[in-house]
Amino acid sequence: MKLRPVLLVILLLSGFYYLTTHLAPTGTFAPWVHHVFTRAAAPDVSPATVRGPMGTLELTEAAAAPAFDIEEQQNIAVYKKALPSVVNITSTAVAYDFFYGPVPQQGQGSGFILNKDGLILTNNHVINNAQRVEVKLSNKHTYKARVLAVDKGHDLALLKIDNVPNLVPVTLASSQGLVVGQRVYAIGNPFGLQGTMTRGIISAIRSIRGPEQNPIEDAIQTDASVNPGNSGGPLLNSRGEVIGITTMIASNGADQSSGVGFAIPIDTAKAVLSDFEKYGYVRRPSLDIVTLPIGPDIAQQLGLPADYGILIDHVLPGGAAARAGLRGGNQRAYMGNIPVMVGGDLIVALDGQDIANAQDLSAAMNSHHAGDVVTLTIFRGQKRMDVKVTLSDAKDQQSQSGEQT
Repeated sequence: MKLRPVLLVILLLSGFYYLTTHLAPTGTFAPWVHHVFTRAAAPDVSPATVRGPMGTLELTEAAAAPAFDIEEQQNIAVYKKALPSVVNITSTAVAYDFFYGPVPQQGQGSGFILNKDGLILTNNHVINNAQRVEVKLSNKHTYKARVLAVDKGHDLALLKIDNVPNLVPVTLASSQGLVVGQRVYAIGNPFGLQGTMTRGIISAIRSIRGPEQNPIEDAIQTDASVNPGNSGGPLLNSRGEVIGITTMIASNGADQSSGVGFAIPIDTAKAVLSDFEKYGYVRRPSLDIVTLPIGPDIAQQLGLPADYGILIDHVLPGGAAARAGLRGGNQRAYMGNIPVMVGGDLIVALDGQDIANAQDLSAAMNSHHAGDVVTLTIFRGQKRMDVKVTLSDAKDQQSQSGEQT
C-alpha cells in the first residue's frame, strides 16, 4: 500500500516527460490547447477552419457583432441627425486661357439647409464670382441654386433651391457659452467626398482674419479635421445642433488639415440672416472705433481704473462714436512692435452688460441693428460716465492697431 503513491508519482512524471519530449516539439496537441484556452478566455468568439490546396487555416471569428459603446452611439446619432441637412455645393465660374478662350472652372464646398422652403447657408468664398451654382443633397439629387444674398464682410452667402420636397432643416443652437474642450463634429464634403464627418474639440475662441482678410469675431477654433470642400458646412455640438459654419484652416501653405480649423459662430450668422430678412442686405451695427484689449497687466501699466474692458485706440471720423463724443487715444505707445494710441475712453459696459473683452462687445452688438441707440458705460480718466450712441452701419475700415467694431 505504501508503494502506491510512489508509483502514481512516477507514472505522472513519466507521462509529463513523454508529452514534453515527444509530442510538444511536433505541435501535436498545440491546436487542442489553443482551442481550449481560446474558448475559455474569449467565450464570444468561435473557431473557423478553412481548408484548401495550401492546407488548413484556422481563424478566430466573433460570435456576434459587438454592441456600440456610448461614445460610438453618440457619434452615430449626430451623423444620422445632421447628414440629411448637409449639402454639397458646386460653383462654376468662367476663366479665359492664353488665347482668350472661355474655360469653365469648378469649385466645391458645403452648406446646410435652413428651412423646408429651400434656403441654404454657406460661405461667400464658396460661390464667389460663380456663373452657376448647383446643390447636391444627401440623397444624391442635384438642383440648380440661386444666390439670394451675400455678406462678404462675414463671408456668408444665402442660397435657394426651388420646389424640392422633403427637405430636412438643421437645428440651430447658440454659440454663446461655448467652452474650450467641448466636443464638436464637422460634416461636409472634403475633396469632394460627400457626407464625411470628423470629430474633435473646441481648441479656442479667438478673433481671426477670414479668407478675404475680413475680421471674424469669436471664431471657433477646432482640431476636428477640416479640408478643402468643408467650407460652408456645419460645425455641430454633441446633440447634432449647429454652433458654427466651417470656414477655413490654418495650413501654413499645405492645402489640407493641420489640426487647426476655424468656424464662424452661428450667432453671427443669425444676425446676418436677420438683416437679410429685414432689409434684404446686411446692415450690421457699428461703433466705428478701433479698439485695444485690456488685461490686468496693461491696466496696471497704464494706470487704468479697471482691469478689464475695451480701450478706444481711435474713433473713425464722422462715425457713431465720433458723433457721440467718444474719444480715442492721444499718446503713442507700443504693444510689442505694433504702435498704438493710449489715453482714450475705456468701455466697460453696454446697456448695463459688462464688456470685459472684444468677444463680449461682439456678442452685445449682435443683438442690435444699425440705427439702435445704446448706452455705453466708460471711464474717461478716472471718471465713470454713461454715453448714448446711435449705432451706424458697419464700414469696411481696418487698422493695424486693432479691429473696427
